Amino acid sequence: MELAGKKALVTGASRGIGQAVAELFLKEGAEVWGVGTKAPADLEERIAQSSGKLHWISADLGELSSVEKVMEAALAEAQGFDAAVNNAGITRDNLSFRMSLADFQKVLDVNLTAAFLVARTLGRDMIRRRKGSIINMASVVGIHGNGGQGNYAASKAGLIGLTKSLALETASRGVRVNAVAPGFIRSDMTNAMSEAAREQMLAHIPLKRAGETQDVAAAVLFFASDRSSYITGQVLSVDGGMFT
Repeated sequence: MELAGKKALVTGASRGIGQAVAELFLKEGAEVWGVGTKAPADLEERIAQSSGKLHWISADLGELSSVEKVMEAALAEAQGFDAAVNNAGITRDNLSFRMSLADFQKVLDVNLTAAFLVARTLGRDMIRRRKGSIINMASVVGIHGNGGQGNYAASKAGLIGLTKSLALETASRGVRVNAVAPGFIRSDMTNAMSEAAREQMLAHIPLKRAGETQDVAAAVLFFASDRSSYITGQVLSVDGGMFT
């Protein structure tokens, strides 16, 4: 198992990509601290079936004043993390000229500022122990932009910049920082799209299919494992060749 004996924290773990990451980490033998606004309904079942061990932290990372306290409590319980995955994120889509300042700021708070606070709190301990991997969940729209998602694209572009800066700051201490940038991934949001809109999107993907959350989780596992021990400051797009 790739993560046997390791401890990992995953934010936004109650559904979607975060849930897939947490479940894969557990399958690979990790002890996982999942963070989300509410625990999954099948939490007990998932704990019983996992190879690793799952702890659950109910927290809203949009409440910035409490993020560091939540992370410090998790750190005290775990006594150090080998991997931290900043996956929590939200959307508040609208054309930029119609977007409210509140919607712009809220997306940056959750997607970027909370990720910074998580990385700063857990990263300090990783630096002290001279080991660890931080994986930030970016997006292809943070690289290429997307109409109607100015706030989301800005938050993910900022996360990429933060990833590269943290990588430079921590490399000499044995800590690695990388990002994964998903493309068109099958989810509740994409399932709600019209058939025509989905077909139009798929037409621009060379692999001719939407990605699955497990595809993204596999990339995160790579960065969390020792297989990527000589890789830091990188952004791995998981997009089926959409922007090749």
